[in-house]
Amino acid sequence: MDYSRLDRVRKSATPLELDLVESYARGRITRRQFIKRAMVIGLSVPTVSAVIAACGPGAASPAATAGGSASTAPAASGSAEASASSAASGGSIKVALQRPAAALDPIAMQDLGAYGMLATSFEFLATLEPSGLDIAPGLAESWTPNADGSVWTFKLRPNVKWQKDGKPFTADDVVATMGRLVEAGNSGLKGVIDEKSTKAVDPTTVEFSLLGPNGNFPYLVSVFNAQTVITPVDYASGTTLDQMPDGTGAWKLDSYDQATGAKFSRNPDWWGGKTPLDSIEYVWFDATGPMVTAYQGGQVDAIVQFDILSGEPLLTDANTDVIATRAATHRQIWMRTDTGQFKDKRVRQALALTFDREAMIQQLFKGKADLGNDHVIAPIYAYFDPSVPQRKRDIAKAKALLAEAGTPNVKAVLHAGQVLEIADLAVLIQSNAKEAGFDLDVAVESLDTFYGAQWCPAEPKDPPCSGAAELGIVDYGHRATPDVYLNSALKTKGVWNSSQYSSPAFDAAFKEFQAAVGVEQQRAACTKIETVLLEDTPIGVPYFYNYFSGSSKKYKGLYSSALGQMFFSAASQV
Repeated sequence: MDYSRLDRVRKSATPLELDLVESYARGRITRRQFIKRAMVIGLSVPTVSAVIAACGPGAASPAATAGGSASTAPAASGSAEASASSAASGGSIKVALQRPAAALDPIAMQDLGAYGMLATSFEFLATLEPSGLDIAPGLAESWTPNADGSVWTFKLRPNVKWQKDGKPFTADDVVATMGRLVEAGNSGLKGVIDEKSTKAVDPTTVEFSLLGPNGNFPYLVSVFNAQTVITPVDYASGTTLDQMPDGTGAWKLDSYDQATGAKFSRNPDWWGGKTPLDSIEYVWFDATGPMVTAYQGGQVDAIVQFDILSGEPLLTDANTDVIATRAATHRQIWMRTDTGQFKDKRVRQALALTFDREAMIQQLFKGKADLGNDHVIAPIYAYFDPSVPQRKRDIAKAKALLAEAGTPNVKAVLHAGQVLEIADLAVLIQSNAKEAGFDLDVAVESLDTFYGAQWCPAEPKDPPCSGAAELGIVDYGHRATPDVYLNSALKTKGVWNSSQYSSPAFDAAFKEFQAAVGVEQQRAACTKIETVLLEDTPIGVPYFYNYFSGSSKKYKGLYSSALGQMFFSAASQV
């Protein structure tokens, strides 16, 4: 340890930066976790290099490991310029995508199909790095917090134009977008900013004055909060991409058909340069089995997401590049905590105790998933606390809890959307729970019906989702931090809180997590969150599954998030 070199960094560091440096120097986080967090809080590449060098010999350059940092941003991840030297020019790609469940409304969209569509034309302040698991500079070239993380300043990329009219992208567009998101109660930003929080300092600088310190704020205006795509200042709430094609991204929407698919062509004025491909065509599917069949028959060239049961042959296909991402993607089995049969937490705990989690992972994912423990702090997060006891299957205890609650036999409908493995999961839950005295009828519906009728009906509006069914399974895509899950599904009056969960202990722990300035403080808050949710059990989370996408080896340079988005700006034919 080179203490003199480390001390030079310590003397000039803010509290937010110092906490990170100390966590790394004391071995509490890995080098990868250090570099990842450094990028988020805007620590410069020279400073990161100095810390790594001071803490041990032979450390790799952070620029090589993480693709640069937010404060010294390179060209955005996946830019056409990055691959132009080796790319074959021209051509198109056909992509299989889950059919969007509703209108292509950037503010109100809820499904992965819509997420993928909107991210093709519109862009985020922080985009996706090619690894698919973290953020990188997008429409913002850099971002820096103040000492306690309560004010964040974003420097915007210059010379960016809107597709529709060629007008310049400016800070006013960001302010207007954030205003619309606040009005809608966005899943990640509700309670983090209000209508007065966002200010245009100048045309290329935006300042966010948060309602309280937040160490993860860049993630909340990134690809991992899918509704935060930046739209033009005059893009009124309720406007959809198909009604008013626009964006700052590499691709322009040419046509959209709710029944069949959509076509995009190259945006010649994109700030990232000329894309190698000329166009993209999305083809809709309602299930992954037909997607895989279409891919194997040469009807499509790529699949945004497939499940392991339908797509297992692709894993060993010599002509397919498979992207397998260990992620926080999961299913939430929500149970109404305010009314009905699951109001008593003993009933909720009893149902969770029937889950044969290991068998689910083997049967549904061939082992390619992590155990869940009925909370949303996934094992991939640096602040996950493995010391919180893992809930295990215990039918005797489940029966005892039901007896204590005075409900030895519970009859209910388990609602589910038709996507990936969820219908099979519903049948497994039904079978598992029967042994303890639950009589569950499984009702599977198309997503365009399920989201609005069972999971989160539009009415009643206050509190959100108060018209939800008493029991159901809903899909959640990957987020690089758990803020969206915690804020939307579990916080009191969260916009996706279908369980109607309300806990002062949870809300306080979540607030503590939001305000945490470093990994150690975040981990301490997450220990409380995990413990409270395990005890209250407003949701069941049996697993966090690996996300699979794939493409023909005739193409290279495409990459995907585990949130339904695939990025093609650097993609080319081989």
